[in-house]
Amino acid sequence: MAANTVLYGIPNCDTVKKARRWLDAHGIDYRFHDFRKDGLDATRVKRWLAAVGEDKLINRRSTTWRQLPAAVREGLDKTSAAPLLLEHPTLIKRPVLEHADAIHVGFSPQDYAQLF
Repeated sequence: MAANTVLYGIPNCDTVKKARRWLDAHGIDYRFHDFRKDGLDATRVKRWLAAVGEDKLINRRSTTWRQLPAAVREGLDKTSAAPLLLEHPTLIKRPVLEHADAIHVGFSPQDYAQLF
């Protein structure tokens, strides 16, 4: 089960920390991918966008989002979302969990309990 479970995020994010603690406490074998340090590729980001959509994947409450020019925020669409997320990975809601060929964004103990 574990080899295909990957948790994406940044290590200092509180929600990522909660997700990691939950996975560890439940003995779930997973790999952590720090998308600042380890990077992201366009194929993966496009797959996430196709699976969950930009509304769910983009964190519009983040500092990074608020710092973007208004024209960029207002002009965001399916075409511009992937390049923007690759340029600013902290715009991605965290964590992103790839498990059993599915993509899950965010963390809640209830959701993870259902997944595992």
